[in-house]
Amino acid sequence: MLEYYITATRLDAHHGLARCKNAGITLDTDLAGNPDAFNPAELLLAAVAACMLKGIERVMPILHFSLRGVELHLEGLRQDNPPKMASIRYEMIVDTDETDRRLELLHENVKKFGTIYNTVAAGTELAGTLRRKSLAIIQTQQQETS
Repeated sequence: MLEYYITATRLDAHHGLARCKNAGITLDTDLAGNPDAFNPAELLLAAVAACMLKGIERVMPILHFSLRGVELHLEGLRQDNPPKMASIRYEMIVDTDETDRRLELLHENVKKFGTIYNTVAAGTELAGTLRRKSLAIIQTQQQETS
């Protein structure tokens, strides 16, 4: 079994700091919110996204899958009583020339073998879609940067 370890420290009423290895993440601990840090719900969404991205990196060489980029959009819905994340929805946008079937295979592997994905899915409704990045979007982005 793999083991993971982090430390988290209260810096003041507005900030905390989580550290592991050589990395740190500023935490939003302000009751009014802190726009310069991730709050706990956003950290959960980021953990799911990181798991999905890492899963893609893991299966790309196995599937001989080629892509130019991946973008994830996640949205969490929190309920108040009892307080919990009721659902998480995502959209995975892949810039690739692979077939639709191969895109579907990539998505299935990400869902099946993601540690954080499966942990969250066991207690929260977690679902999403995968779509190909369209040429129209690419052309629009190129025009915006010109």
